[in-house]
Amino acid sequence: MPVMLSEVLDILEPCVPKERDSYFVDGTLGGGGHAEAILEKFSNVKVVGFDMDKNARDMAGSRLSEYKDRLRIVPRNFSALGDLADELSSEMGGYSCGVMFDLGVSNMQLSTPERGFSFQEDGPLDMRMDEDADIPTAADILKNSDIPELARIFREYGEERHAFRIAGAIVRARNEGKVSDTTGELTALIRRSLPAPVQRRMGGHPARRIFQALRIAVNSELESIPDGLGGAYDITGDGGAIIVIAYHSLEDRIIKQTFQRWAQDGRGSMKTRRPMVPTDEEIEKNRKSRSAKLRAFIVHKPETENA
Repeated sequence: MPVMLSEVLDILEPCVPKERDSYFVDGTLGGGGHAEAILEKFSNVKVVGFDMDKNARDMAGSRLSEYKDRLRIVPRNFSALGDLADELSSEMGGYSCGVMFDLGVSNMQLSTPERGFSFQEDGPLDMRMDEDADIPTAADILKNSDIPELARIFREYGEERHAFRIAGAIVRARNEGKVSDTTGELTALIRRSLPAPVQRRMGGHPARRIFQALRIAVNSELESIPDGLGGAYDITGDGGAIIVIAYHSLEDRIIKQTFQRWAQDGRGSMKTRRPMVPTDEEIEKNRKSRSAKLRAFIVHKPETENA
């Protein structure tokens, strides 16, 4: 279920030219939910969807098959937007009316145990968004990092207060030959490393922040955001919208600071001073949306025509 779909459509509507064709970039295509709604609502808009995940691309391609003449799927991370700016402008006929990023892990990835994203399903500790990427998996990071490095990852990317304690438990288990190769083993180890009173005070599953941190580290997620935002600004025309949905404070902080800096530099304006959040009704229907924060920036490019 697409998160905050009505809010996305409401923000985008005044940005879509009525008198000519335009295009929209979905930087995190996923299963194609947002893209489908945009293609259905705006008949003069094409969609360019980016996604590293082959399974997601296949699912989106099937779901959006009736719109295939208005859809292009790019098997790249959204950080490549800037590199493709000239190509997209030439192919699509100018600037985009909007760009959207729905950050984080998708329900499809969480519900596939063999991808290793979920602490609630047992599977191999992989966590690569692109299964074919030649990069270290979560298991590789756990096997090859020392205590200070693991603690840094857990603290910086997961904002985990007990990062050093958990890192120490992982390395001790590794030294004893008890390697965490699966999500179930890692979850159990995290539980054993924390006293019961500490776990009760955590306000959520004790493995949640550790899994978040490993996923971010594996996929260099935070490093991709500035590049993706810069590319989004490059391809978005005057009056177009850059919309970002984030799910934790690390992402949201980068987005907020970027949009504030752009506004100060006269590159446009923030849609709202505070992030938009889902309604109670949406949270009830889709638990994933409960931590979502949506920020939008309206681009101002007086020296260009939104052609």
